[in-house]
Amino acid sequence: MSNSNGNVAVVAVLGAGTMGSGIAQVFAAAGAAVRLYDVDLARVEKARDGVKAGLAKVVAKGKLTAEAAEKIVAAIAPATSIAEASRGAELVIEAAPEDMALKISLFREAMAHAPKEAILGTNTSSLSITELGSRLGAGARTIGLHFFNPPPVMELLEIVRGVATADETVERARAIARAIGKTSILVNDVPGFATSRLGVILGAEAMRMLETGVASAADIDRGMELGYRHPMGPLKLTDLVGLDVRLAILEHLQKEIGEQFRPPPILRRLVRAGHLGKKTGRGFYEWTAEGPKEIR
Repeated sequence: MSNSNGNVAVVAVLGAGTMGSGIAQVFAAAGAAVRLYDVDLARVEKARDGVKAGLAKVVAKGKLTAEAAEKIVAAIAPATSIAEASRGAELVIEAAPEDMALKISLFREAMAHAPKEAILGTNTSSLSITELGSRLGAGARTIGLHFFNPPPVMELLEIVRGVATADETVERARAIARAIGKTSILVNDVPGFATSRLGVILGAEAMRMLETGVASAADIDRGMELGYRHPMGPLKLTDLVGLDVRLAILEHLQKEIGEQFRPPPILRRLVRAGHLGKKTGRGFYEWTAEGPKEIR
């Protein structure tokens, strides 16, 4: 199992989307054997290709050796089933869409094959850790491990403690964060935790400003980047995270907390149109090989 330094030998990552592939890369870079699962095996292969391409750019900049990059990619093994991914895993992390039933289903299958003491870590940005742990019957070892996009670059790991999460699980999670080079914050299990509540409320207000003509998307973003030292403006960040993901979080927080989280109409329109951000090539920006371009 993970030692006092937080090193884990085997990690199962369930979900090979943007977050799942990034989380897999983080643990592979830290020396873990990563088993990456997705219901679509082709998506896993695509994720590994994406990791390889991203690392190639780092190598080209002289920040990583080609040998080290190859070692990271080799440490990420495609898994054809949850059972294959979970056997012997000291840590199981799900990075699936924000759907409680889906997350429960993934973990239940993983629990049938993973060691009984394995940590169950969810990358959810808004769903209840307490409810998840309770419905799994494993509250003591269920914890929120909320990574930020892109996981290999972003320093923060938000650790979310459910009502039944054991002290030992929290300490192991904090040690794991240190071992993978992340700085962690510990928050209690409330809707939206700490970072999602702050992030989506800023993003929602930026959307309202855009749809009422206060300024262009680029100028709204530029204002936060240059005026408040945000590395990325709220609309560009929404495109990166996914407009559908942001919509689901806002709907959940509106229900749990109040009307200040009501999704702006412009967000609903774009999601209905299939404009989900970078992953579809269009959101608040048009995404090309050269990067985001303002839509005029």
